[in-house]
Amino acid sequence: MSGEPAFPCTQRRTSSSPVHATTDIHNPLPRPGALTLAQASAEFLDRFRGQPHTRRAYAQTLVALEQAAVCGPSAPVEVAFTPDAAAAALARWESAAPATWNKHLAALRSFASYCARREWLTTDPTHLLERRKEPRRGDKSVPAARLEALFTDPDVRLREKVLWRMLYETAARAEEILTLDVGDLDMAMRRARVRSKGGAIEYVHWATPTARLLPRLLNGRTTGPVFCSNRRSPTAGARARALADVDPTTGRGRLSYPRAEYLFKQASKKYDPHGQGWTLHQLRHSALKHLAAEGRSAPELQAKSRHAHLATLGKYVRLGEETAARITAEHDPYNRRAPRR
Repeated sequence: MSGEPAFPCTQRRTSSSPVHATTDIHNPLPRPGALTLAQASAEFLDRFRGQPHTRRAYAQTLVALEQAAVCGPSAPVEVAFTPDAAAAALARWESAAPATWNKHLAALRSFASYCARREWLTTDPTHLLERRKEPRRGDKSVPAARLEALFTDPDVRLREKVLWRMLYETAARAEEILTLDVGDLDMAMRRARVRSKGGAIEYVHWATPTARLLPRLLNGRTTGPVFCSNRRSPTAGARARALADVDPTTGRGRLSYPRAEYLFKQASKKYDPHGQGWTLHQLRHSALKHLAAEGRSAPELQAKSRHAHLATLGKYVRLGEETAARITAEHDPYNRRAPRR
């Protein structure tokens, strides 16, 4: 790396500096051959073809930017991607949680740096926007007993039982499991091949409960998505899916993340004492927290979670509320089963 910043410092004009009639510091003239904002956005997103969840997250931010650009997405990047456009795009999440605001700001800055490296931008249009302080997150893990009650609820459909069990037992990300095809499964070894967050091919492993339910869900299918929607996918029109996301046997499309998240949140409200329901990511968080509570080491947790760095495991290694409750109960002076001192 050269060590040069993506946005070189602009030289301050002095009284002796020449002034050209075509110079406008607020609306710079586009250079010949410059891409439009729409073209640059498409090229930027094309880098994430193998990471659909990441691509979708960036696309949401860039759509807001294109809509906020006064000149429209057909204008050159340097004309359309201005500080005002960046601020207007981010204003869509003005009342959102700090983490959401910071996520979209990071996306804008990543796109701006990408454009700068290709010399489509000479200044950073996001330099006036600031990150927001995120409150410390509490323990997001769910007690194992409550999860087991949800997993064995007779009102829960087979597809959801398999999905939730697999997410918990593998400690995988929801996007990784939802994008599984039948061909990715290794039933004999109780594992599946997934494309991880960074794009690498890795394996996740499940336990006996998932192994018992999975054959019933597949029902003899050998191709197509593991988790399918209830309805057949349209074969044409705006809602038509890619062939890779359609089961060739039944014609049903792949179960989407928003739908899977909605079903889990609705079903878990019954077992959440606060009545809000849980998120799919909490299954991964809970699995790692429970393993840590059992005494698993940080390297073991890293092997299970597939985090690139041990430092990111801190929130899982730190034992949570369930451990505090157990310690309190064990040291309760009225606990007849407590060892005598």
